[in-house]
Amino acid sequence: MSDALAFRQAVEAQADGIVRTLRALVEVESPSDDKAAVDAAVELTAGFAEACGGRVKLHKQSQFGDVLEVRFGTFRDGRKPVLLLGHLDTVWPLGTLKAMPWREADGRFYGPGVLDMKAGIAMALAAARALGEMGVNRPVALLLNPDEEVGSPVSRPITERLALASAAVLVLEPAQGLACKTARKGVGDYHLHVTGVAAHAGVDFERGHSAILELARLLEKVAGFTDLRAGRTVNPGVISGGTRSNVIAAHAYADVDVRIAKAGDAAKVDKLFRGLRCSDPACKLEIAGGVNRPPMERKPGTVALYKQARKLAAELGFTLGEAATGGGSDGNFTAALGVPTLDGLGAVGEGAHAAHESVVVEHLVPRTALLAGLLAEL
Repeated sequence: MSDALAFRQAVEAQADGIVRTLRALVEVESPSDDKAAVDAAVELTAGFAEACGGRVKLHKQSQFGDVLEVRFGTFRDGRKPVLLLGHLDTVWPLGTLKAMPWREADGRFYGPGVLDMKAGIAMALAAARALGEMGVNRPVALLLNPDEEVGSPVSRPITERLALASAAVLVLEPAQGLACKTARKGVGDYHLHVTGVAAHAGVDFERGHSAILELARLLEKVAGFTDLRAGRTVNPGVISGGTRSNVIAAHAYADVDVRIAKAGDAAKVDKLFRGLRCSDPACKLEIAGGVNRPPMERKPGTVALYKQARKLAAELGFTLGEAATGGGSDGNFTAALGVPTLDGLGAVGEGAHAAHESVVVEHLVPRTALLAGLLAEL
């Protein structure tokens, strides 16, 4: 029997346990902005990890949930570990389970956070258990963050520190269709605030200087920052301003999403935003924000990981493609450090952040076996 098929058998023996773990994780809701809720998910996951032979360390946080680090295997033999990277927070507010309960239908599991990315966590724990049961003493670090969905403000330094000490990073985010992810765009957020001069729209119209009109002019310029050939998109996603229809607006605001494919584009985009000027000299513009998540570019280290994973997937009986995506993950941080990073090794499904969020059951075992096999080979 090949090593790949041996790993598949070891994972198949855990199939029911993977489902129980996944359901338990989904039924502990963990929105990013609720520390107590995320900490409850951390506590539950820590217990599962210890049952799989892991050694748990908590990085305590005051605002967000605690960061969970778990180590498997021996870390004292000089070998660099492989870092398994994921997050426990979800975009779903407390109470979502009432409208989106855990359920199984048509070969899928449904529930808030099931795909993004609690299935990836259940898979990682099963893969670690399979290594232990097969006597593979490969040092593995599992890092689960509490704040990925809101930009990883507290976990990023921990992620980067552990990544720099690792041989490679495997990210447990969902697959892109059936493919893993070898490139992700970088993400930025800019906030524009225009201050105008308020006046009565009927009595003193000519004395007013509308912040809303000025913001509209600026957003026309901002939309022009998009360059599809360069992989750059700029989207004014939220605007607000004014108080009443009969008042010339003194304030107007816009939140703008930026996506870039190349690291060098961050400075270009920032220069474009910082170069914006009001055409009405009576109005004032303030700009805040910037690129907060660097792009994960398709570099040689990532390509080598993908080729290794593709070969192993073929031995397991399925084809593993590669894809690029406009969404960001914590893998963006590790790839930007030059650490070989392969993303999208979690579950297959659809509907992340949507009411139909679901995981395709038939892919859980083979993709978990792929994860275990990769850990053993790296």
